[in-house]
Amino acid sequence: MTFLDMLHSAERRNGSLLCVGLDPEPAKFPDHLKGDASRIYDFCAAIVDATADLVIAFKPQIAYFAAHRAEDQLERLMEHLRRNAPQVPVILDAKRGDIGSTAEQYAREAFERYGADAVTLSPFMGFDSIQPYLKYEGKGAFLLCRTSNPGGDDLQNQRLSSVPGEPLLYEHVARLAQGPWNLNGQLGLVVGATYPAEIERVRALAPTVPLLIPGVGAQGGDAAATVRAGWRADAPIVVNSSRAILYASSGEGFAEAARRAARKTRDVLQAARG
Repeated sequence: MTFLDMLHSAERRNGSLLCVGLDPEPAKFPDHLKGDASRIYDFCAAIVDATADLVIAFKPQIAYFAAHRAEDQLERLMEHLRRNAPQVPVILDAKRGDIGSTAEQYAREAFERYGADAVTLSPFMGFDSIQPYLKYEGKGAFLLCRTSNPGGDDLQNQRLSSVPGEPLLYEHVARLAQGPWNLNGQLGLVVGATYPAEIERVRALAPTVPLLIPGVGAQGGDAAATVRAGWRADAPIVVNSSRAILYASSGEGFAEAARRAARKTRDVLQAARG
Protein backbone atom coordinates (compact mmCIF):
# COMPACT_ATOMS: atom_id res chain seq x y z
CA MET A 1 0.00 0.00 0.00
CA THR A 2 1.02 3.59 -0.51
CA PHE A 3 1.46 5.86 2.49
CA LEU A 4 -1.93 7.45 1.78
CA ASP A 5 -3.55 4.01 1.59
CA MET A 6 -1.96 3.14 4.94
CA LEU A 7 -3.35 6.31 6.52
CA HIS A 8 -6.88 5.59 5.34
CA SER A 9 -6.61 1.97 6.46
CA ALA A 10 -5.29 2.87 9.93
CA GLU A 11 -7.98 5.52 10.35
CA ARG A 12 -10.68 2.94 9.65
CA ARG A 13 -9.08 0.06 11.54
CA ASN A 14 -8.31 2.00 14.73
CA GLY A 15 -11.09 4.57 14.50
CA SER A 16 -8.45 7.22 15.02
CA LEU A 17 -6.97 10.50 13.84
CA LEU A 18 -4.35 10.47 16.60
CA CYS A 19 -0.63 10.29 15.92
CA VAL A 20 1.66 9.58 18.85
CA GLY A 21 4.91 11.49 18.59
CA LEU A 22 7.92 9.54 19.81
CA ASP A 23 10.15 12.26 21.30
CA PRO A 24 12.20 10.37 23.91
CA GLU A 25 13.82 12.63 26.49
CA PRO A 26 15.62 10.52 29.14
CA ALA A 27 15.40 13.30 31.73
CA LYS A 28 11.60 12.94 31.59
CA PHE A 29 11.48 9.15 31.60
CA PRO A 30 9.67 7.28 34.39
CA ASP A 31 11.62 7.09 37.62
CA HIS A 32 13.05 3.61 37.02
CA LEU A 33 14.41 4.67 33.59
CA LYS A 34 15.13 8.33 34.21
CA GLY A 35 18.34 9.70 32.75
CA ASP A 36 19.31 6.45 31.04
CA ALA A 37 19.70 7.11 27.30
CA SER A 38 20.47 3.44 26.71
CA ARG A 39 16.80 2.72 27.47
CA ILE A 40 15.34 4.95 24.74
CA TYR A 41 14.34 1.93 22.67
CA ASP A 42 12.75 0.19 25.65
CA PHE A 43 10.72 3.27 26.55
CA CYS A 44 9.50 3.93 23.01
CA ALA A 45 8.74 0.28 22.26
CA ALA A 46 6.58 0.09 25.39
CA ILE A 47 4.64 3.18 24.26
CA VAL A 48 4.18 1.69 20.79
CA ASP A 49 2.91 -1.62 22.14
CA ALA A 50 0.48 0.15 24.48
CA THR A 51 -1.03 2.45 21.84
CA ALA A 52 -0.70 0.75 18.44
CA ASP A 53 -4.42 -0.05 18.20
CA LEU A 54 -5.39 3.56 19.04
CA VAL A 55 -3.47 5.57 16.46
CA ILE A 56 -3.44 6.55 12.81
CA ALA A 57 0.37 6.93 12.80
CA PHE A 58 3.54 7.13 14.87
CA LYS A 59 6.00 9.99 14.47
CA PRO A 60 9.54 9.49 15.82
CA GLN A 61 11.50 12.77 16.02
CA ILE A 62 15.01 12.01 14.81
CA ALA A 63 16.74 14.73 16.86
CA TYR A 64 15.72 13.10 20.14
CA PHE A 65 17.58 9.99 19.09
CA ALA A 66 20.59 11.61 17.43
CA ALA A 67 21.25 13.91 20.40
CA HIS A 68 21.85 10.83 22.55
CA ARG A 69 23.83 8.90 19.93
CA ALA A 70 20.83 6.59 19.73
CA GLU A 71 20.38 6.21 15.98
CA ASP A 72 20.92 2.47 16.41
CA GLN A 73 18.02 2.46 18.86
CA LEU A 74 15.89 4.30 16.30
CA GLU A 75 16.72 1.59 13.75
CA ARG A 76 15.65 -1.06 16.27
CA LEU A 77 12.47 0.88 17.00
CA MET A 78 11.59 1.11 13.31
CA GLU A 79 12.08 -2.65 13.03
CA HIS A 80 9.87 -3.10 16.09
CA LEU A 81 7.16 -0.95 14.51
CA ARG A 82 7.24 -2.89 11.25
CA ARG A 83 7.12 -6.20 13.12
CA ASN A 84 4.54 -5.38 15.80
CA ALA A 85 2.42 -2.63 14.24
CA PRO A 86 2.73 -3.13 10.47
CA GLN A 87 -0.71 -1.64 9.90
CA VAL A 88 0.33 1.75 11.35
CA PRO A 89 2.32 4.12 9.10
CA VAL A 90 5.44 5.77 10.50
CA ILE A 91 6.33 9.39 9.78
CA LEU A 92 9.99 10.24 10.39
CA ASP A 93 10.02 13.78 11.73
CA ALA A 94 13.30 15.07 10.29
CA LYS A 95 12.37 18.43 8.69
CA ARG A 96 15.11 18.00 6.11
CA GLY A 97 15.63 20.65 3.46
CA ASP A 98 18.55 20.49 1.04
CA ILE A 99 19.23 20.08 -2.66
CA GLY A 100 20.93 17.76 -5.12
CA SER A 101 23.00 14.83 -3.94
CA THR A 102 22.58 15.86 -0.29
CA ALA A 103 18.79 15.62 -0.57
CA GLU A 104 19.22 12.21 -2.19
CA GLN A 105 21.20 11.04 0.83
CA TYR A 106 18.62 12.38 3.26
CA ALA A 107 15.90 10.56 1.30
CA ARG A 108 17.96 7.39 1.42
CA GLU A 109 18.36 7.81 5.18
CA ALA A 110 14.63 8.20 5.74
CA PHE A 111 13.33 5.51 3.44
CA GLU A 112 16.16 2.97 3.16
CA ARG A 113 18.05 3.18 6.43
CA TYR A 114 15.06 3.75 8.70
CA GLY A 115 12.30 2.37 6.48
CA ALA A 116 9.91 5.24 7.20
CA ASP A 117 6.63 5.50 5.33
CA ALA A 118 6.78 9.30 5.22
CA VAL A 119 9.06 12.15 6.24
CA THR A 120 8.70 15.83 7.17
CA LEU A 121 10.52 18.35 4.96
CA SER A 122 11.19 22.08 4.76
CA PRO A 123 10.20 23.46 1.33
CA PHE A 124 12.26 26.66 1.68
CA MET A 125 14.86 25.66 -0.95
CA GLY A 126 12.24 24.84 -3.57
CA PHE A 127 11.02 21.86 -5.53
CA ASP A 128 14.46 20.39 -6.24
CA SER A 129 14.84 19.89 -2.49
CA ILE A 130 11.61 17.83 -2.47
CA GLN A 131 11.96 15.86 -5.69
CA PRO A 132 14.45 13.20 -4.48
CA TYR A 133 11.92 12.01 -1.90
CA LEU A 134 9.20 11.66 -4.52
CA LYS A 135 11.31 9.14 -6.40
CA TYR A 136 10.44 6.61 -3.69
CA GLU A 137 7.19 5.22 -4.99
CA GLY A 138 4.39 5.10 -2.46
CA LYS A 139 6.24 7.09 0.20
CA GLY A 140 4.90 10.34 1.66
CA ALA A 141 6.39 13.75 2.40
CA PHE A 142 4.85 16.43 4.63
CA LEU A 143 5.95 19.98 3.84
CA LEU A 144 6.15 22.56 6.60
CA CYS A 145 3.39 25.02 5.84
CA ARG A 146 1.94 26.88 8.85
CA THR A 147 3.74 25.74 11.97
CA SER A 148 2.60 26.19 15.55
CA ASN A 149 5.62 28.09 16.89
CA PRO A 150 5.29 31.89 17.39
CA GLY A 151 8.26 32.54 15.11
CA GLY A 152 6.36 31.00 12.22
CA ASP A 153 4.95 34.47 11.56
CA ASP A 154 8.42 35.71 10.62
CA LEU A 155 8.18 34.04 7.21
CA GLN A 156 5.07 31.90 6.83
CA ASN A 157 2.59 34.71 7.44
CA GLN A 158 4.26 37.22 5.11
CA ARG A 159 2.91 38.17 1.70
CA LEU A 160 4.96 37.23 -1.32
CA SER A 161 4.85 40.82 -2.59
CA SER A 162 3.22 44.16 -1.89
CA VAL A 163 0.76 43.65 -4.73
CA PRO A 164 -2.81 43.52 -3.34
CA GLY A 165 -4.24 40.01 -3.28
CA GLU A 166 -0.90 38.23 -3.34
CA PRO A 167 -0.95 35.10 -1.15
CA LEU A 168 0.82 34.65 2.14
CA LEU A 169 3.83 32.37 1.98
CA TYR A 170 2.05 29.49 3.77
CA GLU A 171 -0.87 29.80 1.33
CA HIS A 172 1.56 29.56 -1.59
CA VAL A 173 3.11 26.39 -0.11
CA ALA A 174 -0.37 24.88 0.29
CA ARG A 175 -1.17 25.56 -3.37
CA LEU A 176 2.09 24.04 -4.53
CA ALA A 177 1.47 20.90 -2.46
CA GLN A 178 -2.04 20.53 -3.84
CA GLY A 179 -0.96 21.26 -7.40
CA PRO A 180 2.27 21.30 -9.40
CA TRP A 181 4.62 19.78 -6.81
CA ASN A 182 2.34 16.85 -5.99
CA LEU A 183 3.37 14.73 -8.95
CA ASN A 184 2.30 11.33 -7.63
CA GLY A 185 -0.11 12.24 -4.84
CA GLN A 186 2.68 11.85 -2.25
CA LEU A 187 2.63 15.26 -0.55
CA GLY A 188 1.00 16.43 2.65
CA LEU A 189 1.29 19.59 4.75
CA VAL A 190 2.24 20.40 8.33
CA VAL A 191 -0.14 22.87 9.99
CA GLY A 192 -0.10 23.70 13.71
CA ALA A 193 -3.12 22.96 15.88
CA THR A 194 -2.72 26.35 17.58
CA TYR A 195 -4.05 28.06 14.43
CA PRO A 196 -7.44 26.42 13.64
CA ALA A 197 -8.54 29.25 11.34
CA GLU A 198 -5.42 28.74 9.28
CA ILE A 199 -5.93 24.98 9.23
CA GLU A 200 -9.28 25.74 7.62
CA ARG A 201 -7.59 28.07 5.12
CA VAL A 202 -4.98 25.45 4.23
CA ARG A 203 -7.70 22.85 3.80
CA ALA A 204 -9.57 25.16 1.43
CA LEU A 205 -6.42 25.60 -0.69
CA ALA A 206 -5.36 21.95 -0.46
CA PRO A 207 -8.60 19.98 -0.23
CA THR A 208 -7.23 16.50 -0.90
CA VAL A 209 -3.79 16.29 0.73
CA PRO A 210 -3.24 14.82 4.21
CA LEU A 211 -2.48 17.29 6.99
CA LEU A 212 -0.06 16.55 9.81
CA ILE A 213 -1.19 18.69 12.74
CA PRO A 214 1.10 18.97 15.77
CA GLY A 215 0.34 21.05 18.84
CA VAL A 216 -2.50 19.13 20.53
CA GLY A 217 -1.88 18.33 24.17
CA ALA A 218 1.07 19.96 25.92
CA GLN A 219 1.24 22.76 23.33
CA GLY A 220 -2.36 23.74 23.98
CA GLY A 221 -4.02 23.12 20.62
CA ASP A 222 -7.79 22.58 20.67
CA ALA A 223 -8.38 19.01 19.48
CA ALA A 224 -12.04 19.48 18.54
CA ALA A 225 -11.42 22.77 16.71
CA THR A 226 -8.56 21.13 14.83
CA VAL A 227 -10.77 18.32 13.54
CA ARG A 228 -13.59 20.64 12.52
CA ALA A 229 -11.16 22.82 10.59
CA GLY A 230 -9.16 20.16 8.81
CA TRP A 231 -10.84 16.76 8.59
CA ARG A 232 -12.62 15.74 5.41
CA ALA A 233 -13.88 12.26 4.58
CA ASP A 234 -11.55 11.97 1.59
CA ALA A 235 -8.57 13.85 3.06
CA PRO A 236 -7.11 12.50 6.30
CA ILE A 237 -5.66 14.53 9.12
CA VAL A 238 -2.94 13.21 11.42
CA VAL A 239 -3.23 14.97 14.78
CA ASN A 240 -0.04 14.62 16.78
CA SER A 241 0.37 14.51 20.54
CA SER A 242 3.72 13.72 22.12
CA ARG A 243 4.51 14.80 25.68
CA ALA A 244 0.96 14.54 27.02
CA ILE A 245 0.97 10.84 26.12
CA LEU A 246 4.62 9.85 26.56
CA TYR A 247 4.93 11.33 30.03
CA ALA A 248 1.44 10.70 31.38
CA SER A 249 3.01 8.93 34.37
CA SER A 250 6.40 8.76 36.06
CA GLY A 251 5.70 5.34 37.53
CA GLU A 252 6.36 1.82 36.31
CA GLY A 253 2.87 1.80 34.80
CA PHE A 254 3.84 4.55 32.36
CA ALA A 255 2.77 2.55 29.32
CA GLU A 256 -0.71 1.91 30.71
CA ALA A 257 -1.00 5.62 31.57
CA ALA A 258 0.08 6.50 28.04
CA ARG A 259 -2.62 4.21 26.69
CA ARG A 260 -5.26 5.93 28.81
CA ALA A 261 -4.11 9.36 27.65
CA ALA A 262 -4.03 8.22 24.01
CA ARG A 263 -7.49 6.71 24.24
CA LYS A 264 -8.88 9.91 25.76
CA THR A 265 -7.38 12.08 23.01
CA ARG A 266 -8.46 9.68 20.28
CA ASP A 267 -12.03 9.73 21.58
CA VAL A 268 -12.12 13.53 21.67
CA LEU A 269 -10.94 13.65 18.07
CA GLN A 270 -13.45 11.02 16.99
CA ALA A 271 -16.32 12.86 18.71
CA ALA A 272 -15.39 16.05 16.87
CA ARG A 273 -15.36 14.17 13.57
CA GLY A 274 -18.87 12.89 14.20
